[in-house]
Amino acid sequence: MDSDFPARVYTEEEIKKAIDLIQKGYKHNITIEGTPEFSRRVEEALDHVKAAGYHDFLRTYIRSIIEIDGLTQLHEADAAVWANKYALQSTVDAASIFIQKANHMKEYLEGELYYGGESEKRSVNKRIEFLQALMTKTNGESIRKECDRLLKMWKEGSIVY
Repeated sequence: MDSDFPARVYTEEEIKKAIDLIQKGYKHNITIEGTPEFSRRVEEALDHVKAAGYHDFLRTYIRSIIEIDGLTQLHEADAAVWANKYALQSTVDAASIFIQKANHMKEYLEGELYYGGESEKRSVNKRIEFLQALMTKTNGESIRKECDRLLKMWKEGSIVY
């Protein structure tokens, strides 16, 4: 597999190269940058991503997950999720956030409007789809309960996005 994925994904040329590699099946080896506790919690969230069958999707669009003090967000130019420690209080929710950000990155690369109302709806739907898959595929009762809790919050509209 071609490992010449662009260092940045910002210019038209870099985006074109990234899309070409992704179409050929390129997957990132996700790196984690942060404190040992942050890294441990991210690894746990990634285990949920794997259990739900979304690991390849995440690896297609996200290169790294980096601990920051600010707001959790996608940094498109680096194909990175910048996350704060609070985003990892529930590793199930963190996993769903990572899937949501991967969906944003996919839309960014495909030239779709990847922010704003309609994009948020699509990405939240991807997040809900992920939670439903995890709830179905996991063997862990506590994980199923957390998925159920989060899905109910989305359904009731008590999670603001």
